[in-house]
Amino acid sequence: MPELNWLGDAKARKAAARVPYRLLEPVAQIGDPAAENLLVQGDNLDALKSLLPLYAGRVKCVFIDPPYNTKSAFEHYDDNLEHSQWLSMMYPRLVLLRDLLAEDGSIWVTIDDNEAHYLKVLMDEVFGRRNFIGNVVWQKKYTISNDATLISDTHDHVLIFAKAKEHASFNLLPRTERMNARFRNPDNHPKGPWKATPLHARSGTSRESYRFRNGVVWEPPVGTFRRYSDATMAKLEDDNAIWFGRDGRATPARKTFLSELTRSGTVPSTVWLHDDVGSNHEARDEVRRLNPNDPFTSPKPERLLHRIIHIATNPGDLVLDSFLGSGTTAAVAHKMGRRWIGIEMGEHARTHCLPRLTKVVEGEQGGISQAVGWQGGGGFRFARLGEPVFDADGRINPAVRFAPLAAYLWFAETREPHASGMFDSPLLGVHGDTAIALLYNGILGDRRPQGGNVLTRAVWDGLRALRPDHAGPWIVYGEACRLAPATLKRCGIAFKQIPYDIRVR
Repeated sequence: MPELNWLGDAKARKAAARVPYRLLEPVAQIGDPAAENLLVQGDNLDALKSLLPLYAGRVKCVFIDPPYNTKSAFEHYDDNLEHSQWLSMMYPRLVLLRDLLAEDGSIWVTIDDNEAHYLKVLMDEVFGRRNFIGNVVWQKKYTISNDATLISDTHDHVLIFAKAKEHASFNLLPRTERMNARFRNPDNHPKGPWKATPLHARSGTSRESYRFRNGVVWEPPVGTFRRYSDATMAKLEDDNAIWFGRDGRATPARKTFLSELTRSGTVPSTVWLHDDVGSNHEARDEVRRLNPNDPFTSPKPERLLHRIIHIATNPGDLVLDSFLGSGTTAAVAHKMGRRWIGIEMGEHARTHCLPRLTKVVEGEQGGISQAVGWQGGGGFRFARLGEPVFDADGRINPAVRFAPLAAYLWFAETREPHASGMFDSPLLGVHGDTAIALLYNGILGDRRPQGGNVLTRAVWDGLRALRPDHAGPWIVYGEACRLAPATLKRCGIAFKQIPYDIRVR
């Protein structure tokens, strides 16, 4: 498959693996420490790496609205990056977002023509071209810019990729009044409104003509085939489900009844009009009502996110936005009963996202609130990025506590987040047929510098007592080992020394 080449691409392709793993530090005085939803303040590349041990493979929908590289974005973002720098900025973030996606998850990225086509090829490389789902064209403006030099730009793109297309499934969109208005009942049929649909199809096996009981002879147009068999055509006649026009001389067509549609909705298309999903102007008004003194200049309307989240998720699913901006994705996900994670850098997380999401919890009635019956409720945690777990020489930061290191090591060994996320024992759990244990920071009750962190016979007996029914191999992390190699082999123990054997990724 073709790949993009740009200045610095080799470094960008390795960047995700080299990002240091940092702790997420909860800010207890902000938000609800017990809530599942999470607002993170910090650089999104570092934050995404920090989320891996907790959320890898668990995110159902990623939506991001990255800088468009147009020289016109909000001041908190560098939206005047040289083209190769922009690609280098995006690549490692896409890699980490892919790792966070569930197998049946999808990623939706808004972008304009400045980078859309490069981004498509970049995402082909990261997600696989086979996992491309579509390119939605969103009508972001409904007026023409008469001062445009050559052509007025009125649309953005929404690129959609699946983590694994064979596992992906989307929800239908509800039928609109405009769709249903196409169904009428000029002959007062007892089944109600209907619309005329062709009796022919583009593929098939039969091109034979058909004689109706009123003497009309119909045959498929050139290049098409019959859609229905003789038996089905006869049944349609029996049900008065063939339309010959008011004067009986029109081309015969089937009456497709609104009441008999087997789907409760409609498959999403790739053209989204502002009437249905909002515009930039609508989005700016929404944000201005929430923050009149410092409006965000390039937000997305809540109706656009409502459609995306409706298509891609179900209540309770996890939604992630690592370019949270004005907070729209988190606000809409919250109102729709989805769990969410939002990442925003600098003070922008406090000055824009935090106030908006606090108002959402309190029941603000802007955006989609009335459409979804939002009355308030729920909550969210607020966290900052802390110090790296490992220093430049690979040593563990002495301030690191047991639970964060345990979460990291579990993920490093299994490539999966821990099922419960609870680490109150040196036995972290069993993955497959392998038990994984960590001796660190006095977890065994000995608070001396190395107390409880050394694998001795007594410590090994204590570990086995935690899972006496386990007969498979063990991986044990600790600062030192006092067991002989023969004992390790006999007991099925793979000892890994902290910090040297910790795989930093």
